[in-house]
Formats: sequence, C-alpha cells, structure tokens
Amino acid sequence: MAYILQVDFNMEGPFGSEMAESFADLAESINQEEGFIWKIWTEDSEAKEAGGIYLFETKEAAQKYLAMHTERLKGFGIEPVNGNVFEVNEPLTAINSWAG
Repeated sequence: MAYILQVDFNMEGPFGSEMAESFADLAESINQEEGFIWKIWTEDSEAKEAGGIYLFETKEAAQKYLAMHTERLKGFGIEPVNGNVFEVNEPLTAINSWAG
C-alpha cells in the first residue's frame, strides 16, 4: 500500500520559475529519500503558501520524511508546517490516475 504526504506552509517566496531554479538541488535530493516515489510541488504566490503532495511506499517513510522536512523548514524560519499522511485507496486511484 502507498501513502500520500500532504505538506503546506506559509512562505514569502520565491515562486514560479524563480522557485524552480532556487529549489532544483532540493528537488534532486528528495529523489534519494527512503521510500520516495514522486512529488507534486504546490504554490500560491498570492496567498504566500507553498508545499507539496508526496507519494511514499510506506507510512513509516512518509512520517520520517515529514519529521525531517519539518525540522529543515523550521531552520529556515518557516512555522507552522502542516503535514498529514493518508493511505492511498489504490483501486479507486487507478480509475482516476493521471498519466502525465
């Protein structure tokens, strides 16, 4: 069974292409996390919010990443960090999958 990690937080920026350029190394490093499958990066520049939706192989891997990422963001002065882990209902998800 796979698990979704939903994370969001307030952030002053950068957003858009500047965010993509600034966080490219971070994005590459996430690929090395235990149990990581994929991430969708989220942002709302008007509301000054950012975050992501992650897919992990196990609940433990998602929780471990959330704890580490929360501490990393706090180190950047970003608080609070909202994070939730959800089980994926795979049969229903298969009906609605996005092939990209």
